[in-house]
Amino acid sequence: MRFISTYSIRPGCLPAAAARFPGGDTAPPAGIQLLGRWHKCDLTGSVALWESEDAAAMHAFALSWGELMDMTTHPVVEDAEAGAALAAQYGS
Repeated sequence: MRFISTYSIRPGCLPAAAARFPGGDTAPPAGIQLLGRWHKCDLTGSVALWESEDAAAMHAFALSWGELMDMTTHPVVEDAEAGAALAAQYGS
């Protein structure tokens, strides 16, 4: 299953978040694969795409960053999957 996360760095927390970044603390734990991460140009946060079958691992990873940023994570489907579901429900 794929998940998308959006992050907003809390005011005053950019230096601490930046210090953790190059140290490898941003690597996801076992059971989660990072598919891509994109950073906002104004340095306020980022968006990441993950793959995992372990919702508890996703939760624990989010929790590990909780003191520095606000994060929302949602399961997502690709266009082809969404299109097939829409066609099945509403016809096309």
